[in-house]
Amino acid sequence: MTTDQIMLFGILVVLFGMLVWGRVRYDLVAFVALLVTVLAGLIEPDEAFHGFGHPAVVIIALVLIVSRGLMNSGAVEFIARFVTSPDRTLPVHIGIMAVVGAILSAIINNVAALALLMSLDMDAARKAKRAVSLTLMPLSFGTILGGMITLIGTPPNIVIAQYRQDVLGEPFSMFDFAPVGIAVAIAGIAYVAFIGWRLIPARADAMSLEGDAGLYVAEARVKEDSKSIGQSVGELYPVAEENDVTILGLARQGKRLPGLSQSREIREGDFLVLEGDPKQIEAFMGAAELDVTGTEEHKGLMGKSLSLVEAIVPEEANVVGRTMLGMRLVQRHGVTLLGISRQGRRFRERVSSLPIKAGDLLLLIGPDKNIAAASQWLGVLPLENRRLEVLQRTKALLAIGIFAAAIALSVLGITSLAIALGLCVVAYLLLGIISGRDFYTLIQWKVIVLLACLIPVAAALEDTGGSQLIANLIVTQTANLPAWGVLAVLMIITMTLSDFLNNVATALIAAPIGVSVANSIGANPDPFLMGVAVAASCAFLTPIGHKNNTIIMGPGNYKFGDYWRMGLMLEVIVIVVGVPMIAWVWPF
Repeated sequence: MTTDQIMLFGILVVLFGMLVWGRVRYDLVAFVALLVTVLAGLIEPDEAFHGFGHPAVVIIALVLIVSRGLMNSGAVEFIARFVTSPDRTLPVHIGIMAVVGAILSAIINNVAALALLMSLDMDAARKAKRAVSLTLMPLSFGTILGGMITLIGTPPNIVIAQYRQDVLGEPFSMFDFAPVGIAVAIAGIAYVAFIGWRLIPARADAMSLEGDAGLYVAEARVKEDSKSIGQSVGELYPVAEENDVTILGLARQGKRLPGLSQSREIREGDFLVLEGDPKQIEAFMGAAELDVTGTEEHKGLMGKSLSLVEAIVPEEANVVGRTMLGMRLVQRHGVTLLGISRQGRRFRERVSSLPIKAGDLLLLIGPDKNIAAASQWLGVLPLENRRLEVLQRTKALLAIGIFAAAIALSVLGITSLAIALGLCVVAYLLLGIISGRDFYTLIQWKVIVLLACLIPVAAALEDTGGSQLIANLIVTQTANLPAWGVLAVLMIITMTLSDFLNNVATALIAAPIGVSVANSIGANPDPFLMGVAVAASCAFLTPIGHKNNTIIMGPGNYKFGDYWRMGLMLEVIVIVVGVPMIAWVWPF
């Protein structure tokens, strides 16, 4: 092992460790790793930022914008409105939702697909009086499986396609992933619909009508002339019980008072700390003549056109790690954070000063015209069938036609996928389907920076011979196995990495290793690249391996160990179905 290889492997070990630890933003970790690699002389300074102009980076950014355009036009809503029915059995419901999720994920960003269907699934669970934990994980896994079907369905496919162009001179096309992706998706969805959901632990406190995982901890302000002034907190218990709300305590002058404050006299400007369902909290606030912060902005609960919006916090949201007080949400957008739900936990901190985490549910209140802008600025995704944008339903068919034309331009080889998607975005801008103001806010910049920074690092792994060194180790340990057996081992290793690392990072590191393994055994590189693409997308064992798994953790009241119960067998199915399909479609 050379000195360069030792230094690079050391950098990668620290990089992977930081990514798994997750306490520091992964885009910053990748940026520092890039700079350290340059300072170590493993990457030329002139090549350090070439990743920002890489086609994979551009395509991923454009896919995110096109996805929002399709949603804004109402094209996706047309499909979603027909997917739920209270009369369906649980396996049929899970199967239909997972299939629709897979189809949507093949054409739009899978996080957007999950956000759209998640609210429908939660509503269906409430109507059927069943725990939503039984259906949210299968839905998440279905959207992940669907992303493997097309080039634009998931970032690892884009990364692998562009890497193939770099090493073999031609990228994978839009539907090269379809034969393997469809086969794996069908097998995986059949499993989660008929067997997998039965392996999820049933909990009485899962997000159901009887549970408390979906309850919010909220703060209600004692407004001027409220009838609650002068009463003790305990005297409001009957009203709270009548509205099915729990009073957790009292906050005064910016501080939470100790205990439940049952005997404390309520004063103007105090905040009552409440726990309950959004509608119940709102009803109690009306009965007790309470209000929310920012009355001067949206004229309190009596103001017109107010929306009470539940929103999920994705991993890349601007608000992650910050507090609403620090972001000055009321002053900037006239919208108030009324409450937070975090897997049924109760907090000692004030709601406005509580650092937000990925997977939290936020309860926002404000005028209709302000909610959309505030939600987009925060980077949160709406639930309960509430829309961030006013859908332009008359443009749905036009939006679909433009998108189909862009894909056709790419598939027919008339222009590259990046240019075709760029033309689609321009058309959406000209038609007003997406606004110029929102153009940059629709891009997940953390993912873009991560990818752009790791592309040179992955290239350094190949240039220093590091990928060949790892490939030789794999080949040595699998010397007695046929080519398909070596492929299976590579996929297992890649899938394991993806369960703990970002799938884009996994694809970038595993792709050159896959090509080196193929070259070492004298095989066609294509099946190994396809195997890496499939395996990098299949992160089913942990809530941190894929953003969709992180998003459902709070609403589904899942624990870290719940994912492997259903996900382990699913990963086995991916290997069992994926390896022979790859070998058939892409011969060694």
